[in-house]
Amino acid sequence: MLLQIDDELVLKVLDGDDAERLYALTDASRHYLREWLPWVDGTIDVENTKAFIEFCQNQSASNNGFNAGIWFKGEIAGCIGYHSIDWANKKTSIGYWLGEPFQGNGIMTRSCHKLVDYALGELGLNRVEIRCGSGNLRSRAIPEKLGFLNEGLIRQNEWIYDRFIDHYVYGMLKEDWSRSS
Repeated sequence: MLLQIDDELVLKVLDGDDAERLYALTDASRHYLREWLPWVDGTIDVENTKAFIEFCQNQSASNNGFNAGIWFKGEIAGCIGYHSIDWANKKTSIGYWLGEPFQGNGIMTRSCHKLVDYALGELGLNRVEIRCGSGNLRSRAIPEKLGFLNEGLIRQNEWIYDRFIDHYVYGMLKEDWSRSS
């Protein structure tokens, strides 16, 4: 699947050919990403990235979400996707990360906007959720810019290497998105 956002930004489902570039981006941004993402230390070589891509392909094949590479001006800039899709309750959650050199270009806000549109439009879902570390101000800014409702704080929700972090839960309903878009 390919989702064209604009002239400089494309979301493309990951495939094996992306593994080396995705691993290089992860490795180059390792210190930056590690503050908020628990999987960084486990990504030690291209084989780990290939395994992640295979997991993503299986997820997509089973119609349970997908992960896409974010391509900005022809370079892989990060990843975004649906963690899984709860078809019975018509909801999903979005996860994302962006390599450090690509920050500050509005890439993630535009990418999230596209995935929310796709989930609530094409997929016919009713709810999209984004969870962010309470101290991750850059990540929290994205759902806030898109008009998501901050629905609350989940205390000590995730273990990141040496500490628990709290998560804010942001939600968007189809009826609210239609009014705001």
